[in-house]
Amino acid sequence: MSSPIKIRASSHSSLFNCPHQWEGVHLLGMQSVSSPRAHLGTAIHEGTGEHDLAFINGQPISVYESAEIFIKALREPDYEVSWKGSDLSLNEAEKIGITLTALYCDKIAPLYDFLAVELPTKPLIIDCSGGILIELTGTIDRVFTNDGGNSIGIADLKTGGASVSNGIAKTKQHKPQIGTYELLCEHTLEQRCELPANIIGLKTRGKPEHGTGEIIGARELMVGTEEYPGLLQLAADTFLRPGLFPPNPQSFTCSEQYCPRWFQCKYK
Repeated sequence: MSSPIKIRASSHSSLFNCPHQWEGVHLLGMQSVSSPRAHLGTAIHEGTGEHDLAFINGQPISVYESAEIFIKALREPDYEVSWKGSDLSLNEAEKIGITLTALYCDKIAPLYDFLAVELPTKPLIIDCSGGILIELTGTIDRVFTNDGGNSIGIADLKTGGASVSNGIAKTKQHKPQIGTYELLCEHTLEQRCELPANIIGLKTRGKPEHGTGEIIGARELMVGTEEYPGLLQLAADTFLRPGLFPPNPQSFTCSEQYCPRWFQCKYK
């Protein structure tokens, strides 16, 4: 039997969006420079995450301190960010991020009882038969409860220009990632995720907005039921077992901005 094929929770959408791109990034190790908007989202995660973690540890920090953490993460990244040709400047990104970090701390965080932030997980190996093993990995954004820890659920912060619409966070495209998080959470904490997962959205384009949305049935989407196969089995049968990763030139990520394989790709 071959070695397990590692699949990060955050990569499921890209696997089905453009398998050729996914293979380049996750199997061949190709990397691209981070875009300003992706970097903005990472920095917002840093500031809001430290805010929640401090609260869990019983040493709350102020909104001002959370914003300072965001600014440091934005201005001092440990990876390369290409601002050239972007529609977003560093100063504009800072203004947006400070506003959204404060909005999160004031309006969203108080609604949740978080048990963990950036939770490291134990790798989960799944046998998809035919000699294919999948090793699920990932770091869970947040775990929350509403009854002192007897019931738990996954909460995931998403930023982006269209992450919120009419006060509701968009959820559809995040279901595979959430389903993988639920599997990893249950494997790591040895406790079933019984609460509906929550997507927490922060809109980074136009007027700042926040919102939440629920996801139900994400775990079943990944492992399947008696009525339909799960996405893990479909990935194994369609891409991983035959070793074929077809391109998708119609993908919205088919550009040099998102795909490190773009310059070499013959299918674009």
